[in-house]
Amino acid sequence: MLRRLGTKRCLSTAAQIIPRYTTSTLENGLTVASEFMPGTKTATVGVWINAGSRADNSKSSGTAHFLEHLAFKGTDRRTQLNLELEVENMGSQINAYTSRENTVYYAKCLASKIDESVDILSDILTKSRLDPRAIENEKHVILQESDEIDKMYDEVVFDHLHAIAFRNQDLGRTILGPREIIKVINRNNLVDYITTNYKGDRMALIGVGAVNHDELVEKANKYFGHIKKSEVPFKQSGGDLPIFHGDEVRIQDSTMPVTHIALGVESASWSAPDFFTASVASGIIGHWDRSLGVGSNSPSPLAVSAATGGLNGEPMANSYMSYTTSYADTGLMGIYFTADKDANLKLFIDALLKEWARFKAGDITEEEVERAKSQLKASLLLALDDSTAIAEDIGRQLVNTGYRLSPEEAFERVEAITKKDIVDWARYRLKDKPIALAALGNVQTLPSHAEIQKGLSL
Repeated sequence: MLRRLGTKRCLSTAAQIIPRYTTSTLENGLTVASEFMPGTKTATVGVWINAGSRADNSKSSGTAHFLEHLAFKGTDRRTQLNLELEVENMGSQINAYTSRENTVYYAKCLASKIDESVDILSDILTKSRLDPRAIENEKHVILQESDEIDKMYDEVVFDHLHAIAFRNQDLGRTILGPREIIKVINRNNLVDYITTNYKGDRMALIGVGAVNHDELVEKANKYFGHIKKSEVPFKQSGGDLPIFHGDEVRIQDSTMPVTHIALGVESASWSAPDFFTASVASGIIGHWDRSLGVGSNSPSPLAVSAATGGLNGEPMANSYMSYTTSYADTGLMGIYFTADKDANLKLFIDALLKEWARFKAGDITEEEVERAKSQLKASLLLALDDSTAIAEDIGRQLVNTGYRLSPEEAFERVEAITKKDIVDWARYRLKDKPIALAALGNVQTLPSHAEIQKGLSL
């Protein structure tokens, strides 16, 4: 038994209507969603799970990511070698990743190999051997990965920002987990994570490309029908909302040639009414990179300041990026920027606060809003350029919000945003709200947190 939800249809000829995007729900709560792409002979099929690092137990942080590594080390039916050979002989590609809220396993394959691909996905997800020797061996691999990430300063700064903004909360934990916990994770931790989080109502099987929806539903029942539903209906945002803390962490390191700084305020969740408004506002603030050799003629006032506002008209930073990051029940919005170790960081901070004050004062133009809306619509469309990207869009939306906005619906929401919406958003999100700060490098010229917080009230 299954329940079919609304189907969107696309007219291919005057006489034929072909279903494009369709969803169904199995008895165990697992969602099956597909989007047919005419003219293709390949497909992307994958499983999106509403469980990532924030579902880790605080005492076994890093378990979700650890499981991703072990999934390809052999199952009850396939050894690691047999698994690798089978995938290679099919001509398929199988990948996986873990985020703070989701775990994803997906395959890009020929249309004729969809059944085999779904079989393998089910096998590695639900029948992984979790061999103790493989667990011990993989600890060294993950510790090496942790060492590599420690050299990626943008990742490090944003991990610190999350740890500060969501102090002692699940969103504040890193995806890989602390090194001391990685070293002691055991099979019981991994089994407990699977039995707790891998539930039908927390999973979606997505197929995009040369996919027949009814056949995909049959495969879902065949390979995932044994998975149980949560005893209590799962809702990621159903508990207490995360508490956003205005605080800072500064790591002084004068040996680093470049300083990395991230600032953030609480912003929109995936399903918040101001989700797209935050993205348009971020687009107006824009981004800039000194290496591109432009900026003085940028339509973004902050980009112009970054490019020319330093001593003797020199750049005051190396680069900056306005960002928005959303989760099921909260989000982050702010600026990440880099500067030379001898730069006066106060100059860029003052320019940023001035830019945010401009928004709150309503001193933005209709042209800025329309330009940012056009850029956002273009980026949304460009992000859906193949079956894997579309599967990612569908899977992320379904497991994080419970529904999927089509590109057309997203366009409509973006197009409806007005200058007044942006100003109202800024006065709500940026006026007298706590701000979090993470900085790494030579931070001696960075204003105090109290000064920045005071500047945000203007």
